[in-house]
Amino acid sequence: MAELAARRPADAVLSEEGRDDARRLGARRVWIVDPLDGTREFGEPGRPDWAVHVALVIDGFPVAGAVALPGLNQVWSTAAAGPPPAAVSPPRLAVSRTRPGWSAGLLEQALGAELVPLGSAGFKALAVVRGEAEIYAHSGGQYEWDSAAPVAVALAHGLHASRLDGRPLAYNNGNPYLPDLLIAHPDWARPALNAVRSRPC
Repeated sequence: MAELAARRPADAVLSEEGRDDARRLGARRVWIVDPLDGTREFGEPGRPDWAVHVALVIDGFPVAGAVALPGLNQVWSTAAAGPPPAAVSPPRLAVSRTRPGWSAGLLEQALGAELVPLGSAGFKALAVVRGEAEIYAHSGGQYEWDSAAPVAVALAHGLHASRLDGRPLAYNNGNPYLPDLLIAHPDWARPALNAVRSRPC
């Protein structure tokens, strides 16, 4: 927080670990930060599936971001973007290892998806960027700091990112709660959206 204040004093910050300042709602440039995504995994010796997120949102859109995966000694960012990796069929679906959510069952059934249980949201999103999965669908509710940086990186690498109903993701809202999320390889985005839309009301 001190570094951002020193380098970008006119910008606002929204962080899981910081006190929310309502003045960010009037700011065009907002940094959204999660210093430790995957606290449970971080606390289990030897687990690599946790992350650190930093994103810059301008007018609600994540224009730049980086996700560090310290357990793998990797940093993925919008500054070093490339094409999406090759997709496989049936798709691999990154899901929570503790609470997969209703979307996992629908995608598994509709697409024959192979479930890949992983820890933090950032690690699951980066599994798609890294070519370890084709889809990451989250239906259990998150906060903006859980996905802003991963979404920025995913979009920069040519992947699809949206709400589960296909609506665009919007950041720096008054309530930072974000109910759902889809990050997918372009080949699997439409089939995934169609599958989750088939959920009975």
